[in-house]
Amino acid sequence: MKRFTQFLILFLLVLSLAVLQYFRIHLDEGSSVPVDSSTSVPVAESIATAAPVSSPEVTPTPTPEPTPTPTPEPTPELFTISVIGDQTLTSHQNLSDESEYSYNGRMKGDYSYPFSNTVQYFENDEFTITNLECSLSDQRMYSEQTFYFRAPTANAQVLIEGGVDFVTTANNHSLDFGQAGLQATYAALEEYGIAYGKENEGQVIETPHGLKIGVYCAYDDFHPNVDKAAEAISQMKADGADYIICAFHWGQELFYQPNDSQITIGHACIDAGADLIFGCHSHCLQPIEEYNGGIILYSMGEFSFGGSTSPTDRDTAIFQLTLKRDLDGTITVDGWKVVPCCVSSRPVYEGYTLDNYNDYCPTPYEEGSEDYERVISKLNGTYEGASGGADYSNWYSSYG
Repeated sequence: MKRFTQFLILFLLVLSLAVLQYFRIHLDEGSSVPVDSSTSVPVAESIATAAPVSSPEVTPTPTPEPTPTPTPEPTPELFTISVIGDQTLTSHQNLSDESEYSYNGRMKGDYSYPFSNTVQYFENDEFTITNLECSLSDQRMYSEQTFYFRAPTANAQVLIEGGVDFVTTANNHSLDFGQAGLQATYAALEEYGIAYGKENEGQVIETPHGLKIGVYCAYDDFHPNVDKAAEAISQMKADGADYIICAFHWGQELFYQPNDSQITIGHACIDAGADLIFGCHSHCLQPIEEYNGGIILYSMGEFSFGGSTSPTDRDTAIFQLTLKRDLDGTITVDGWKVVPCCVSSRPVYEGYTLDNYNDYCPTPYEEGSEDYERVISKLNGTYEGASGGADYSNWYSSYG
C-alpha cells in the first residue's frame, strides 16, 4: 500500500509537469483560437466600419483685429524770432589784431567763440536779426571818421556760427569807408549766405518752415522817414509777409529812455501795420513797449561789440518772440521773453583794469541776480540810472 501511494504521487507530479510544459509552449507561440482566414476582415476595413469614437469639440481662438494707428490731430505751429543788439566784428583800427585785447586777438580764428555762451538761444529758432555795425573787407581803406571799424570778410562766419539769419546795415558805420566799404560788406555777406537789409529798403524773407518775415531797415540822421516806412510796410504786406519788422538806427547814445522822435516814429509804424520795431544805436538798453497790438524795442544795446575794450554799459539782452501759425494760416503772437546778458564773460569791477577788459563773448546773467534785475529795470522803464555821459576813452587801448 505504501508503494502504491508513492507511485501515485510520482504519477501526478509527472502529469503536472507535462500540463505546464504544454501551456508554456502554446503561450510562447501566441496560441489562440484559430480563425478561418476565409472569414477574416481586413484591418483597414474593420477600422473603417468600426463605430466612431467621439472626441471633445475644440473651439479655435479668434485672431484679434489689428488696432489701427490713430491719425495725429493737426496742431498749430510755433516759431521763435530772436533780436539782439550791435555786432562789431573787429576792434578799432588803432588796436592791433595781434593784441590779446582786440576782437581778432581774443577770437584767434575761432569764429564760434563770440557766441559760445549764447548760441543755444539761436541755433534752433526760426529767425535771428541783428545790427551789423562794421564794414567787411580785406582791403586797407582810408576813413575820415573818428571811430571806424573794418573786419576781415572771414569774420562774417561769426554770424553764421552764432545762428544769425539777417543783419541790418542801415547805420552810421556802414559808410565808415565810403561806398567802396559798403559794397565790399554786401559782397561778403552774399558770399557767406547772410541776408541783409539796406537803407530805406523793405524785403520779405522766407524762413525754412515757410514763415514770411518782412523787414524794413532805415537810418536817416536819427529821423527815419515815416512815409517811406509806411509805403514799405504796405508793399511787404502785398508781397505776402506774415510778420513785419522795422529796424531803425535812432535815438541818443547812452540815454536809457527813448526820445520823442523814437516814440512818434515807433507808434506811427505800428499804426501803419508793422508788428515789431527793432531799435539800435544808443549802446545801451531802452524800454520795451507794447503798443496797439505791436511791440517796440526802443534799443537792444550792444551784443558782441568789438568797438570797445571796456564798454560804458555792459548790459544787454536777448529778445525772443513766439509766433503761432494756426491751422487756417493765421499768425498771432504767443508770447515773448528776454534773457538778460552781459556783453562780456568777464566780471565787472570798478574802474578799468587789465583783467576787466571786454572779451566780446556775451554771457547770460544768473537769474535773480542784481545784474539780472538791473537789465529787467532798463527794459521795463523803471531804471533810475543817469543817462548820457558817454565815455569813449576806452573804446580802444594802446595795449599790444
